[in-house]
Amino acid sequence: MTAVADRSLGPELARTETIAADTDVLVIGLTSSENGPAIVPADLFGDVLTAEVRAELLDALGAVGAKGKPEELTRVPAPSALADVTSVLAVGLGAADKVDAEQVRRSAGVAGRALSGTELVATTLSGVDLGAAAEGFYLGAYTFSSFKSKSAPKPDERPVVRLELLVPEPEFGTLELLRAQLVAEAIATARDFVNTPPSALYPAEFAERARILAEGAGLEVEVLDENALAAAGYGGIIGVGQGSSRPPRLIRITYAGGPKKIALVGKGITFDTGGISIKPAANMENMTSDMAGAAAVIATVLLAARLGLPVTVTATVPMAENMPSATAQRPGDVLTQYGGTTVEVINTDAEGRLILADAIVRAVEDEPDYLIDVATLTGAQMVALGTRTPGVMGTDEFRDRVAAISRSVGENGWAMPLPAELRADLNSKVADLANVAPHRWGGMLSAALFLEDFVPEGVQWAHLDVAGPAYNTGGPFGYIGKGGTGVPVRTLITVIEEIGAE
Repeated sequence: MTAVADRSLGPELARTETIAADTDVLVIGLTSSENGPAIVPADLFGDVLTAEVRAELLDALGAVGAKGKPEELTRVPAPSALADVTSVLAVGLGAADKVDAEQVRRSAGVAGRALSGTELVATTLSGVDLGAAAEGFYLGAYTFSSFKSKSAPKPDERPVVRLELLVPEPEFGTLELLRAQLVAEAIATARDFVNTPPSALYPAEFAERARILAEGAGLEVEVLDENALAAAGYGGIIGVGQGSSRPPRLIRITYAGGPKKIALVGKGITFDTGGISIKPAANMENMTSDMAGAAAVIATVLLAARLGLPVTVTATVPMAENMPSATAQRPGDVLTQYGGTTVEVINTDAEGRLILADAIVRAVEDEPDYLIDVATLTGAQMVALGTRTPGVMGTDEFRDRVAAISRSVGENGWAMPLPAELRADLNSKVADLANVAPHRWGGMLSAALFLEDFVPEGVQWAHLDVAGPAYNTGGPFGYIGKGGTGVPVRTLITVIEEIGAE
């Protein structure tokens, strides 16, 4: 069994009032305007960025064409007055009146990635938004190299070792920086899970790694193996996992922090071939990411505990590997979900909703006030909304609230409807439900309608389909590299914080 990786997830973050000797790079923010670029913030760090230093930097940056456009990078030698700094990296923030936390986060991420191989970096972006700068830099510098054949990366490939965030006074942003670091570490944990290949992260191993992390945080943990799942009637999880030689698991992690109860459910398909309804070979390797929902909710319950939030959060996470074999479930089979609902399996590649249904029924036995499930559930999500916009469905009020929070933290969730006319298409001639509709229209919505059948009235419910946003198959952008993104950890933890503050 592979041990839980013991490595630094990102650069060491520290607040400082002065620039340390031997600082390799000072990162500054640059906004754009008709009058040319401007260094921000304009009213802080006057002892470091004096009027003379600002003028010299703007002359140097202008000479090489810096405009201050969003995420533009321009590096120049440090002015002689900055004796402790080797060079200055200006990162564009765009128009001054449009700079928000997400733009700071993105620009800091671009800078963090560009400075690979650097030992010590200082930044004044902390004066624009300390938390966003810390998160963006940390996540932009994130790397995953656990499976590289050479244990030590090349010097220019190593992430930044230490980031010092300049602050105007000793106590400035203490709690803000602590929260930012904990959130960034949680996102990095989710990314690590997603980026770990399925040969090393099968259901039993995934459950074991999650158990080690949860017990290390002092949380309550329950793990059901294939025998316990079968005995308790988890037909969806057993049905999906029965084609694999690596049997399924269900893990439940509980943080008991207060009276309000929030249930998190995450899809944990450690690899998805589609089963008997096998997927095309092209790009199937990306199905290593089909457990991104599980990774996000596990990271979030751990984060809620580290933040000490005054709520009770329970993550219920079904884990299975969907493989074709002589023992795999077949199209046309009927299985009995946990709780008794029967489902006709029309397409074995619509397996995520089967394991989620079992987990949702178990989660609502705890009588939660709120239920959020997260899944890389449908390719239809990407057809409808693209690769960076999660679809958010569920009970109207809570759905809209979660979607708004998602947008406010830069994860771009968009509320989607659950049209009543699509529900009839999930009726089966031989069972209570069919797992897919007989057409491809509104596939993301039909999948959510299937799940809705397992959510009792009175529970505030949100379903997040993150099929595209959870895994980046394209080039890096902002603070997002290739592979696992950690979406929607920031959405989940902000929702939980808001509920806890009510």
